[in-house]
Amino acid sequence: MRALIIDDSRAMRAIVGKVVKELGFEVLEASDGRQALAQLERAGLVELALVDWHMPDMNGLEFVQAVRAQHTYDGMKMMMITSQTEVEPMAMALKAGANEYLMKPFTKDAMQVKLQILGIAGA
Repeated sequence: MRALIIDDSRAMRAIVGKVVKELGFEVLEASDGRQALAQLERAGLVELALVDWHMPDMNGLEFVQAVRAQHTYDGMKMMMITSQTEVEPMAMALKAGANEYLMKPFTKDAMQVKLQILGIAGA
């Protein structure tokens, strides 16, 4: 299975990447929503997108909206991974089409629980 990590922080992409690799995923990366859309066009099927909220050019919410507007990616699960802690942004992300929400900082166990909720096997 493949996971696309979308975050403008290279360090955060590395941290998230390490966790999902340990859970059995092949990892693709993008530093913003526009790069992520281009990555999806090149890569084809990706089972999971792990999306940061705050990014330049195209933020995480805009990415989720753009993906959900294309039926090609209907089967892709999307999880927001962000430091946003208020209820309203979480509700906005879920309404836009995100499937789950994980707050930074997080543990491998927390990520694994969220993936199980999404029905995606984690090691």
